[in-house]
Amino acid sequence: MQRILEPGQIEALAESAVPRIRLPDRAQVFELRAKRLRELAEGHAIGDYLRLMAVLADAQHAALATMDVSVPDAEQRRLAHAHGMPVAPAASWERDPRWRELPTRLCAAVAATAGLPPGVRDLCERLRQWTDDQFEAQADALLGARTDGVDAAAAPFVMGALQVYWVALASSLASGQVDELGARGVCPVCGTLPVASVVHADRRSQGYRYLHCALCATEWHMVRVTCSQCESTKGISYQSIAGAPDAVRAECCDGCRTYRKILYQEKDAGVEPVADDLASLALDLLLTEAGYHRGSGNPLLWQP
Repeated sequence: MQRILEPGQIEALAESAVPRIRLPDRAQVFELRAKRLRELAEGHAIGDYLRLMAVLADAQHAALATMDVSVPDAEQRRLAHAHGMPVAPAASWERDPRWRELPTRLCAAVAATAGLPPGVRDLCERLRQWTDDQFEAQADALLGARTDGVDAAAAPFVMGALQVYWVALASSLASGQVDELGARGVCPVCGTLPVASVVHADRRSQGYRYLHCALCATEWHMVRVTCSQCESTKGISYQSIAGAPDAVRAECCDGCRTYRKILYQEKDAGVEPVADDLASLALDLLLTEAGYHRGSGNPLLWQP
């Protein structure tokens, strides 16, 4: 006799059958992001900015190759599991002071690139003059998602350095060392909000949706047609701009009036959450006019 599964049972079966957490591949995270940013920059209204961020991603890739960090030990992981917390929460994790070398290293690589606006080199020179306390204060504000005291022009470079640090940390963990959280809307590694979600097309998790961490690039599974902000399954709609590529849409929730972008690899195998979210600002404007607000921002575009 054929057994008919209820929707909740189908979701439970799916959850047991697919990888729950996808830790970042440090060899590819920033390399793929840079490549995608350059592709999206062609003929784009903010093409110059996308190309600048591609240069930053190149510098992040080079910096990550030599970045070693301490990872949570067994006791820290045990406590995180016991309390249902991220294993290395960004807002409270004790950062290795060496991370402060990264912003100036990224700036040096950017400043050496030909064809950039003069203002970029001026910004890089200003960052080189910052004290350790200034870097730490900016990091605390950015990781705490505060708007007060944030230097908006410098934020992408500081955030870029923090991304290198946390990708190094996340990629050094084993999948069995990271547990799912009860709060599905935050990263199980660092507790940061997702920048977007992506529906994968690879053999390992084809057709399944993962939220993508804005900081450490960890991905974690969330059932589709579910609000990544309030976890409601009702009043979910998908919006896009007529004539725009259909690989990028906005998943909107009428309950909390929040949205996040959702990317489809089956429509475009090259989609990359940070890059494609940044390049689809026109969709953000459309949704703002419709009365929705973003669930969280893009790490490469800080708006005070």
